[in-house]
Amino acid sequence: MKLAFSTLGVPGLPVPEVVALATAHGYHGVELRAHPEEPVHPGTSPAERAEAAALFRAAGVEVLGVAGYARVAAPGEDAPVLEEIRGLLRLAHDLNAPYVRVFPGADPARPREESDATAARRLGAAAEDAAALGVRILLETHDSHRTGADAIRVLGPVGHKHVGALWDVMHTWLGGEQPAQTYAALAPHLGYVQVKDIASAEDTTPLPLGAGVLPLAECVEVLSRQDWDGWLCWEYEKRWYEAAAPLPDLLGAGREHLAGLLNASA
Repeated sequence: MKLAFSTLGVPGLPVPEVVALATAHGYHGVELRAHPEEPVHPGTSPAERAEAAALFRAAGVEVLGVAGYARVAAPGEDAPVLEEIRGLLRLAHDLNAPYVRVFPGADPARPREESDATAARRLGAAAEDAAALGVRILLETHDSHRTGADAIRVLGPVGHKHVGALWDVMHTWLGGEQPAQTYAALAPHLGYVQVKDIASAEDTTPLPLGAGVLPLAECVEVLSRQDWDGWLCWEYEKRWYEAAAPLPDLLGAGREHLAGLLNASA
């Protein structure tokens, strides 16, 4: 498996410094948070995109994915959501990134079946755009659809190889799902896995990997046992928790922890 980290842990950091962190600490790739407060987002010019892509390429660091905020199950018209997804797909294509992350974002007051159908319809509509650009849209296990069982209700009806799943290990754990259950649900659709650690279900402040309660070892063991050879991406949510320790100080130990889990499960 290859290791990456998300720029959510270093909000607003210029691309050259992100590249330097990845190379200094031995990460194979980076997940870029695609938000206007970041240096690279859907509003970034073609020249700036080309410059960023060249920096990553020259350093031998891959852009794993573009982490967008489109909410595919949210109520409302389809057109704005689809345009947001298409903007993310064009950005990923320009950065040579294989994946785009989207959220479910269903309204809990709305019937579940309606939200699932909305999400499946939108993802199905965007799938051909994704295929044309050589990018895959990944629905993250998050918010209204936090488990693998939730996500599969959407992904199953879509049935397109350019639409898949992003497994966020915190949300599936919070949803009461065991790693083996999540993998069984998502395996045919799995793009990559986001790892992290927290103190408890009540305190989700990000911690160094291995310092919290999330079943990271079990997740890696499940993946290894199935010979899954994808990406593990450390999503350290510094952007939302200002009191959390700075990610750059933790990156080296985090990579060593993940490498240890991989060795133990080999």
